[in-house]
Order: sequence, then C-alpha cells, then structure tokens
Amino acid sequence: MSSTRPFILDPLFRPVTALPGVGPRNGKLLEKLTGGPKILDLLWHRPSDIVDRRFAPKIADAPAGRIATLSVTVMKHFPNQRRNQPYRVWCTDDTGGINLVFFHAHKDYIEKQLPEGAKVIVSGTVEKFNDKVQMVHPDSIGAESDFESIAAVEPVYPLTAGLTNKAVRKAIAGALESVPALAEWLDPALKAREHWPDWKDALLTLHNPPGDNGLDPLHPARARLAYDELLANQLALSMVRHHQKRRAGRVFRTGGALREKLLSALPFALTGAQRRSLEEIDSDMQAPARMLRLLQGDVGSGKTVVAALALLNAIENGAQGALMAPTEILARQHAESLKPWLEACGVSFVVLTGRDKGKAREALLQQIASGAAQIVIGTHALFQEGVEFADLGLAVIDEQHRFGVHQRLMLTAKGKGTDVLVMTATPIPRTLTMTAYGDMDVSRLDEKPPGRKPVDTRLIPADKAEEMMQGIARQVAAGTRVYWVCPLVEESEMMDLAAAEERFDILQARFGGKVGLVHGRLKPQEKDDVMRKFSAGEISILVATTVIEVGVNVPEATIMVIEHAERFGLAQIHQLRGRVGRGGEKSYCFLLYSTPLSDTAKERLSIMRETENGFVIAEKDLELRGAGDILGTKQSGLPAFRLADLAAHAGLLAIARDDARLLIEKDPELKSERGQALRPLLYLFERDQAIQFLRSG
Repeated sequence: MSSTRPFILDPLFRPVTALPGVGPRNGKLLEKLTGGPKILDLLWHRPSDIVDRRFAPKIADAPAGRIATLSVTVMKHFPNQRRNQPYRVWCTDDTGGINLVFFHAHKDYIEKQLPEGAKVIVSGTVEKFNDKVQMVHPDSIGAESDFESIAAVEPVYPLTAGLTNKAVRKAIAGALESVPALAEWLDPALKAREHWPDWKDALLTLHNPPGDNGLDPLHPARARLAYDELLANQLALSMVRHHQKRRAGRVFRTGGALREKLLSALPFALTGAQRRSLEEIDSDMQAPARMLRLLQGDVGSGKTVVAALALLNAIENGAQGALMAPTEILARQHAESLKPWLEACGVSFVVLTGRDKGKAREALLQQIASGAAQIVIGTHALFQEGVEFADLGLAVIDEQHRFGVHQRLMLTAKGKGTDVLVMTATPIPRTLTMTAYGDMDVSRLDEKPPGRKPVDTRLIPADKAEEMMQGIARQVAAGTRVYWVCPLVEESEMMDLAAAEERFDILQARFGGKVGLVHGRLKPQEKDDVMRKFSAGEISILVATTVIEVGVNVPEATIMVIEHAERFGLAQIHQLRGRVGRGGEKSYCFLLYSTPLSDTAKERLSIMRETENGFVIAEKDLELRGAGDILGTKQSGLPAFRLADLAAHAGLLAIARDDARLLIEKDPELKSERGQALRPLLYLFERDQAIQFLRSG
C-alpha cells in the first residue's frame, strides 16, 4: 500500500511563501493567522463577513451612510495647507460632484492614483458634510476596466496585526489558483439530495461568497465543506476503531469474590447509573473483541468506584490493571481514594510517576514486570519505554482529552488485547463526544450519589468584590477553606501567572500566611507541598491559575471564587464548582464578572446559577459559543474544526458517522473506487491516525 501523499495534492502542501507576492514577512503573519505554514491552511481560513459593493448609483442618488461604487471623473486636487488638514480631490459625474477626502496623505501617491482628467472607479461609504457629498479614504480605487472586480461582494477575513484584508484576499486568490480538481468522494445520493457543489467549486464559493447568505453555515458550499471535514474526522475514528477491534481482545469472567468484598466495604450503595455502566463494561469485558469504552460522569458522580470494580475483573482473571491520570497530583489522589477499597479486597497496588527515580523506580518496575503489583496507578510515565507489565488486562485512562488517541494506543500496546476504559468528568455534548471519541462506546453516569448538596452559585459584579471579601474573611476565621481561581488570560500562561501573583499579594496582605499559590510553572514537588498544606488546613485560601491544577479532593473547602468568570468555558466553571460541596457543609461558588456583559455572556453565566447538570450545561455552552471554545484551552485534544460548526452542523455529523462506519465495514483498506477517492480527503484534513493505518495496511 502506498505510504505517500497523493501527488495531486502537492501544490496545497507548499509553503504560503510560494504564492506570488507573499514574502517572508507576510508568510510569517499568514502562518500566525491560519495556524499553519501551508497553502492548504490558507484555504481553510474562512471569511467572517462580507462587504457588498454592487450598489453603483450616480452621485446624486448615493444615500449617506451606504457603501457605493461610483464612476467619476477627477476634476481638481486641493492639497492640504497644514498637516492636520485633509487633502481633497473633487470628482464629478453628470448628476453632481463628490469630495474624496484623505488624512495624512502622500501627495505623490494620490496624484498617481487619481490623475486630473482621468475617469476612475471609487468605492467606499458615502457621507454628507456641510451639505457636500464626500467619501473619506475610499476602500478601492481603480480604472474603468476594474469596475467588475470592484463592484462585487468582497469577503472580509479575520486578521492579525500587520495584515490587511487586501493582502489576505490576494494571497487566498493565489492559493485558489493551485487547487486541483479531485475525484468525487461523496456518496452520490447524498450529494444530489443536498444539492451540494463539487469540492473545488465549493471552495471557490466559500472565498467568493454570493451576497448575504454566502456566510450562512447551511449555504450548500459551506455545508458541503463542513461535511467533508466531519467525514474525514469520522473516517479516521472508524479506522482507528476497526484496527483496534480487529486485534483479538480477551474474554474475562466478571463479577466474582473480589467484587463482593469491595461492594460490602463501601459505605454506600451504587446508583442506578453506576450499576448500568458496570453492566455495559462487564459485557464488553466478557466479549472476545477489545473493549473501547468511554465512561462520562459529572463531577462527583462516582466514576472511581466503577473504575475500581472494572479493574477487579482483570485481577480476578489473573491479569493486571493500570489507571493513568493526567497529573501527578491526580494520580496520587486516585491512589488515596482506592487504597481502603483495594486493601479490603487484598489487592496490591503501586504508584509510578515521573518523580520516581533511581533505586526506588527500579523496585517499582520490578514489581510491575513480575506481576506482584496487581494494579499500577500513575501518570503518562506508565507508557514510557522500560515499563513492562507481566500481563496488562485493563487500562483505565482518566481525563482522556488531555492525552489524545495516540497515547491511548501506546498504553494498550503494553499488553496483549488490553481492554480500555476512558473516564472523563468533563461533560461533553453528544456531538462533541462523536467527534472526539467516535472510536469508542459510551456509558454515562447521569445521577449524583445521594447526600451531595447543591452548591449555591452567585453572580457578583467585580465592583461588589469587597463586600464578598468581608464575608469570606468571616468564613475563614471560622475555619472554612477557599479556592480562588484567577482569570484566564488569552493565550498567555505568563499573563495568567501575573494575574494570579497579583491576587495572591492582595490576599496575603489581608490574610497573611493563610494564603497559598499554585500555578503551572511550579515544580511538581512545590505544587504538591502547597496542596498538602491546603488539605491539612495549614493554609485557608488557595489561589490557582487554571482548572487543571485544582484536581484535588478537599471536603473542607466550601467556597469557590472564580474571577472573570465570563472568560471561562461553562464546562470549566462546572468542573471547578465540583471541587466544593464534597463534604456535609453548605457550599458556595462566586462568579465574579466584569461589566458590561454581553447578552450571550449573561445568558451563559445565568445557566450556571440555574442548573448543576453538567450535560445540560455543556449542550447549552455549545449552542451559545460553538465548539472551538467549549473545553476552553487548546490542549483539550478535541479536534479543532475549521469549516464545520458543530452547533449548526450536528445533523451532518450524524450522517458522516453512519457513512464512515458503513464504509469501513465494507472497505477497511479504502481500496474500492470510492475508497481511493477518499484517501486525498484524509490528507486534506491531516487525519494522521488514519493515514498511519493506510500506510501499515
């Protein structure tokens, strides 16, 4: 099977600097703007707006405030007398006259653009000033022969500092020249039913939108391209799933004496959702195909117990289990939670993280390799070279969206036919579940264990923060512990840190040594140390930068303050809020926000007040903000879509999923005529996982 990219796509994988007129400086800026250095990245950069320049009246009929394209004769120049005055050029047609007005003008440039006596086309917003018609800084100036190209619908692109819309349009026009015609990969019946254009025509229409509806996500050209992207995503996941499932799994007996021991050691009964999820896991583990299951559970819905019971299935059959968490703090916390249960069952476990070095590490590796350690809990250190399991039967991966598919594959490669259970406390809308975990079956824990009290959530404008602070001071004096999460500063960890340090200083001035600070730049040892002090009550207020740091279970913490809550994803706020309300005391979550708030921001924050159901919150967040922001940070490992908008294209996603599954069942190697046509699609959307499988055959 050929391992190389189809030759026909080569022009799209050239650097943008290969385009006419794009030098190294603009090349760097375009790369920053589109997220990649290739011509292909530029083609996926969608216009966000349009300017309609088709209105071409006579001067006398041009209303103020509207964009018009005028054919005029240049009569006379009136250069500015002083620097702060405008430069005017008087133009006419057979119905009247108009002043073209330029500030900070270069005389030579204007004389060259608008020579006296010439007939020219100008386009821009018409204004009335002292009863005279004028146009300040026309957007376009051209010769009569340019009328067609100027009097058109002009796409407006998202920009970055240093790039003009004109420069981006010119580069994209150059990029469109190198788009090849590709064989059709769509199902013909679907294409006909939806009235979709060919791929190349759709791309041309995307960048030359016809009128207002050209930007509509459901416009046939945009919908077609969105479907292509969703199909590439689903096809890649179906291929991963097919290859995983094709490798023989193991048949485990489930239930058994260890499960009975653990259940009788628990101080509570399992919820209906926990029992249902466990049945689904049991039936996967009994089947000869490999288990690939996602366990989605809201904060506090009891995923850890379900994971422990699943791990005991492997132990009961003489195999080992592994539990992998994204951070050292979380790995050690899992070990703490599981310890009493595993001890009650007589099951041995070890914890392995990057911090274990030298002789201590050797001893741990020895126990894992010999099988003396029945359960291994750790961070991604578990799938590094040198970690050998005697017989890994089940891998449980916590907060998988911080890892990504390929790390999941690396861990399962440590065993023969290892079953995989992935857990996440991030409530993900169903559409996103399909795009991120489409290679897995899904179980949902949608009930809270009895006895968890709702968290009282309040919205507080920043200017009322002082009153809130007085209340917190009283609570701290009474022994309460407080999380204080600092704002997310767009794109910059350093600025996040500065905001947190500033808040830490303010709180320290007030509460002295009772305040601690954790952030991403602390060494693991220092971070653990602050966390330990907070857990032990040596400090009462924990200032933290991001969501990720606060993975700690401190039942005594009953107040969560989130600054600039409007900058966070609702799923993140929900995660944070789940850190309080874990003990028996009444808990509060204060969402501090800056005024004025947009309507969307108001609606988003009030949802947090109305519900504690993470799945409802996640669906609402998707609807209000779109998928790009839903899990907040870029490292979420969720696929970022350039053309598909999951809120608008959810229906297309379901069709793409069914299409991809049928395709891979019938033609897993993509050897049929349609399969061959689909290969370039995987390269266009850079679905590397699937491409690897094509290569390995």
